[in-house]
Amino acid sequence: MSDVAAIDQLVQKHRELKKEIAKVIIGQEVVIDEILISIFSGGHALLVGVPGLAKTLMVNTISQALGLQFKRIQFTPDLMPSDILGSEILDENRTFKFLKGPVFSNIILADEINRTPPKTQAALLEAMQEKSVTVAGQHYKLDAPYFVLATQNPIEQEGTYPLPEAQLDRFMFSINLQYPSFQEEVDVVKSTTSDHKPQINALFTAQEIVDFQQLVRRIPVADNVIEYAVTLVGKTRPKGDTAPELIKEYIDWGAGPRASQNLILAAKTHAAVNGKYSPDIEDVKAVANGILRHRIIKNYKAEAEGFTEESIIAKIL
Repeated sequence: MSDVAAIDQLVQKHRELKKEIAKVIIGQEVVIDEILISIFSGGHALLVGVPGLAKTLMVNTISQALGLQFKRIQFTPDLMPSDILGSEILDENRTFKFLKGPVFSNIILADEINRTPPKTQAALLEAMQEKSVTVAGQHYKLDAPYFVLATQNPIEQEGTYPLPEAQLDRFMFSINLQYPSFQEEVDVVKSTTSDHKPQINALFTAQEIVDFQQLVRRIPVADNVIEYAVTLVGKTRPKGDTAPELIKEYIDWGAGPRASQNLILAAKTHAAVNGKYSPDIEDVKAVANGILRHRIIKNYKAEAEGFTEESIIAKIL
């Protein structure tokens, strides 16, 4: 099949996928779009939202519709790296046997990742970066496709270990979940307080998703689009030559080269699922918020004057 035909097929399947997810998840269109862009780009996503916004249900529904294995890990202060990766046990024949942990799945929901100490966070982040884990000197490859969706609760600051900037950078997207609108909440209450259980059909195989991820990487990009993405990221760096006054005044730290790579990959996927065979500057702008939001570090002055990451990104766009 030619790449053009494959993109047409992706558009069709993406449309069906969103219909399937909408059987269970009401609203949250932007959130679902960004999660799907992450998956087809081969990246990971961080979901930030208060409890009760159906983060677990959303990830479970998406994994069912994609036909992928799903595991949820509840992060707590006493969680150890071996609880995620697995451990070696002595079996009845007195030989060591490796018991795989929940990290061996296609989609991992790392629930409340900021509630566990840095040592345990780091165990998951090696798996995200290398798509493999090392336990007791043995190297294990993880199944493809492999996707981590971590959630953070912005309210509960007591007893949390915020992810360091270098680890935040491993996430392609940071996605903010908002409360539903009045009508959406009415629909949620109606659908969740009856005995109706919608049936979710698996629309993909694991291999099809890997093929689509490879297809995205083959999509051609014009030089001016790449230069726009790199210039945009350069503007977020307060010590850079192109940084506007706003950035120099309110930002301590800007985005690194991984942001430029992710902008282009996500723009390619955004173009493909919307039926375009090559991304343009509008596609870069469409994904810029989710990709830059967690990569720019505000200073105290920005906090005091009520600047949000979104308002700063909007100004440089």
